[in-house]
Amino acid sequence: MTGHGTKFAHKAEQAIAALLTRPSIEDAARVAGVGEKTLRRWIQEPEFKARYLRARRESVQQALARIQQATSAAGTTILKLMTDPSVPATVRLRAAECVFDLAVKGVEIEDIEVRVSELERAAQEAKQSR
Repeated sequence: MTGHGTKFAHKAEQAIAALLTRPSIEDAARVAGVGEKTLRRWIQEPEFKARYLRARRESVQQALARIQQATSAAGTTILKLMTDPSVPATVRLRAAECVFDLAVKGVEIEDIEVRVSELERAAQEAKQSR
């Protein structure tokens, strides 16, 4: 990226933050205080693009961590809906389907983990026997 030191780095960081929070490039450029064409050019530059993608990944990872922290409450809600006779039958059925779906996915993941471990062990043994 071409620019002049810390002022440019600060503008680039502002632009990345704006890209993460604003609905459009035009709006992000306005909030960051740079021209839209400038921001579009920066997005094409490898260094800026890499920093922007890293920031996006970090943002998604933080959101996923927050969602994972809420899984206990979500599970409790599903089970309450499924077992509460005052809840409409269609809602209880959907909650029960959700429980079954999640249980099946859990078993499938466990099976895949076992198979991958076995393949890794076999590959390691084959590598050592060469």
